[in-house]
Amino acid sequence: MNGTANRLVILGAAESGVGAAILGKARGWDVFVTDGGKIKDTFRSALQEHGIDFEEGGHTMERVLKANCIVKSPGIPEKAAVMKQVRAAGKEVCSEIEFGYRYKGDSRIIAITGSNGKSTTTMLTYELLKNAGYDVALTGNIGYSFARQIAEKPCEWYVIEVSSFQLDDIHSFRPDVAILLNITPDHLDRYDYKFENYIASKFRITQYQNETDFFVVNRDDKVITQYLTNHSIHATTIFFTMSDNITGNDGAFTDDGMIHIKYEGEYFDMSIHDLTIKGKHNQYNSMAAGISARIAGIRKEKLRETFTRFKGLAHRLEYVATIRGVDFINDSKATNVNSVWFALESMDKPTILILGGQDKGNDYTEILQLVKEKVKAIICLGVDNTPIHDAFASVVETIIDTAGAHEAVHAAYAYAEAGDVVLLAPGCASFDRFNNFEDRGEQFKEAVRNL
Repeated sequence: MNGTANRLVILGAAESGVGAAILGKARGWDVFVTDGGKIKDTFRSALQEHGIDFEEGGHTMERVLKANCIVKSPGIPEKAAVMKQVRAAGKEVCSEIEFGYRYKGDSRIIAITGSNGKSTTTMLTYELLKNAGYDVALTGNIGYSFARQIAEKPCEWYVIEVSSFQLDDIHSFRPDVAILLNITPDHLDRYDYKFENYIASKFRITQYQNETDFFVVNRDDKVITQYLTNHSIHATTIFFTMSDNITGNDGAFTDDGMIHIKYEGEYFDMSIHDLTIKGKHNQYNSMAAGISARIAGIRKEKLRETFTRFKGLAHRLEYVATIRGVDFINDSKATNVNSVWFALESMDKPTILILGGQDKGNDYTEILQLVKEKVKAIICLGVDNTPIHDAFASVVETIIDTAGAHEAVHAAYAYAEAGDVVLLAPGCASFDRFNNFEDRGEQFKEAVRNL
């Protein structure tokens, strides 16, 4: 690339933007990075180290609109002023995963999306391949961005966690194996509050696949199955389910306390009690990861070995401590109501639930029955907890407002008895009181340790 045909503009200088910039620079693009806010020191240093031109605190539109290709951070909504001007100018816009895909060479990709369970399934799939000796990288929303990994340490396999925002601007991104775990309403503010727009975005993960590729999908998710009745998929579709046995086809199912994974006529069977990650949702995650690993050629004994030692992720149903008979569980990554449903579903003790944060218009009715069955008290963590009080006052007698993780933990501990569990599953974004869900989870764990 040379002359005027190689101007690459990156909107947003966080992990994905900086990764795309580094890859673009390495492949001969004239790169300019622009961020409307302040660039974090680590990302600024990376740009300086690679000699990449950048600005922060606003966008110089004259330079932006000279681009031949624009890579947009997934955090920038279409309604942002910069995007309105970019779209009006008819510029090519792609996501970082799309840009990285164009330089992946002969490597192979397993991409995972869904409203819940993405991170656990991505990490488990990565561990399955790594423990089998594959040359594999963990990328996307976990670890380095896909583009940065390609630029700095290319691998034969990439396991990528992808969000709907990243899928919105793909034009050729085609994973060898695409996993769709589930679809529940989330981020609707980015989709004109139309659930069908969000659904279509999730299904873009399989849009450019063909019959040589694989689409691994949850047959128990009604939103997914409804979409599939009206839309054709080009990839070879493989289902996982808990509702019935899959006979005659490749796929995965549970039956009588066992997980069964069938691929190319061979069965892998394992007791769900031998999985180190617990809960029904993790059985789904394990089936999805297991099928994908078998497609990738992983032997059955390696599956068993990894399944029995994989510990799960920080902030995802993470056991913290037992203090005077009270268990403390950190599920700070539960940022929507469906995640709270999964967390509560896996609790087998009376639960004090720490709930709340930056509410995204949550509909709490879907967890009302589980809360009624399992929750002794709710400790509110948000700035405005009115929606929680309104939703649960009829089924939970004790609902307490608190002003932070430390106060919430102390309130929960004061109310708990031996044999109870204190569960942090906020069901909301964290930005009202915390930097992010990790910060919220770390503050929770520190407060527990200081009891």
